[in-house]
Amino acid sequence: MRLKLVSSDAPNARIPGASMHKMEFCPKCGIILVKKGDKFVCSKCKYEKDTVKLETKEKIPDKKSITILKGDETAALPIQKGDCPKCKNDKVYFWSKQTRASDEPETCFFKCTKCGHTWRTYT
Repeated sequence: MRLKLVSSDAPNARIPGASMHKMEFCPKCGIILVKKGDKFVCSKCKYEKDTVKLETKEKIPDKKSITILKGDETAALPIQKGDCPKCKNDKVYFWSKQTRASDEPETCFFKCTKCGHTWRTYT
């Protein structure tokens, strides 16, 4: 597999959702410039440059909202035995949702059938 190197003069070259590091390349032979002392030098042809602009960017995804069910929206949910921490009722609605990274377990939500108190557990 061959990788395409992107020079810093290609501003439209982006990888969506990934960190991007821009590097300087030798204008003579195309090798990446490496820092040696106070200068950046090409290891092949010994081209030297005093300063190199390195730039790092990271895209941080927006936080997702969690839906709380209200009123008649719970009519289609399954009911299971469980203790409400507020009124001690023994029947609760439940549903689950992936709220964290995909390698983490899903979050289980519970809603009391009597008082409507909602809570969650991470299983």
